[in-house]
Amino acid sequence: MERVKICLTWKTKSVSKLRLSSLSKDFNVIVEALRKSKAGLMEISEDKTKIRRSPSKPLPEVNDQYKNAIKNRSVYIKGFPTDATLDDIKEWLEGKGSVENIQMRRTLSKTFKGSIFAVFDSVESAKKFTEIPNQKYKDTELIVLFKEEYFAKKNEERKQNKVEAKAKAKQEKEEKQKQAEDAEMKSLDEKTGCLLKFSGDLEDQTCREDLHAVFSDHGEIKWIDFVRGAKEGIILFKDNAKEALDKAKEANNGNLQLRNKDVIWEVLEGDAEKEALKKIMEGQQESLNKWKAKGRKFKGKGRGGKVPQGSQNKGKVQFQGKKTKFESEDEEGEENTKTGPASPKKRPLEETEKEEPASKQLKTENGAGDQ
Repeated sequence: MERVKICLTWKTKSVSKLRLSSLSKDFNVIVEALRKSKAGLMEISEDKTKIRRSPSKPLPEVNDQYKNAIKNRSVYIKGFPTDATLDDIKEWLEGKGSVENIQMRRTLSKTFKGSIFAVFDSVESAKKFTEIPNQKYKDTELIVLFKEEYFAKKNEERKQNKVEAKAKAKQEKEEKQKQAEDAEMKSLDEKTGCLLKFSGDLEDQTCREDLHAVFSDHGEIKWIDFVRGAKEGIILFKDNAKEALDKAKEANNGNLQLRNKDVIWEVLEGDAEKEALKKIMEGQQESLNKWKAKGRKFKGKGRGGKVPQGSQNKGKVQFQGKKTKFESEDEEGEENTKTGPASPKKRPLEETEKEEPASKQLKTENGAGDQ
């Protein structure tokens, strides 16, 4: 039981208990090591079977003053190899200032990210360390910043990334719009020579069926832009409009009428043709959207074409479920070591990590993509 107490009192983090057990599992060795410690943080009973934190060095109160004190002497260091160990980093830091805590920053999969937070014993010691020029770990140059500067830099980078993402999205939207316009113009070019305009003193009862009746044996009609009662309209043929017109005239002895009324027939060309085609295509899309909104399949050929048919599922209620994604909130493991003496105003670094709001910490400090 006493051995368990020693491990629990020594560190609450499981990784620290593992480090302790890797050094020694011998009860007497552990007690002797604690007895020789110069930190004076722990007390051992006279019979050497119990251990406790020294009453003269209680845990500090975690208030704003304490949090600011820890933050002001915390340093961010990046550039270590991902296979570096805590002992490697601790050894590298020796002689560069008195370090109380080392936090190895990790990804979601618990792998080392190559960066750490180191808490020095004083602001002066931390400042002196950050002012050392061109610091390297082996042959790799390191990035060294105060922790507060690091968070400010990351926040600025996020703002910049949002601006760039917004600009990129706008650019992509404009490119898609341009591609759509180019595709539309290409589609218009492919339909060149397929438009036939008709006008005259038409009867009010003139309808699309009359036009289908006139051209049914001479050309396939794709779309008719005409409203009953109007005096003009446009027919879009699948193929050449002039050929369909010539065949229809020939079949009617050159006199092509609508309800016994003379009509002016004109094959559109140039800009007039493009404008008319664009109007027709917009009308086609508008009709298609209306039928889709009603839950029907659009199978007709537009105004004057086949009658659109309702879908087979008309009247049925269709349910679309929404997939919910669950994400783990455990984004980063951490490994701490305590080096050097402790005092009532000092506390392991894991407490300092609570200085940022929970949502902010996940984004700034523990995100898997945050290097």
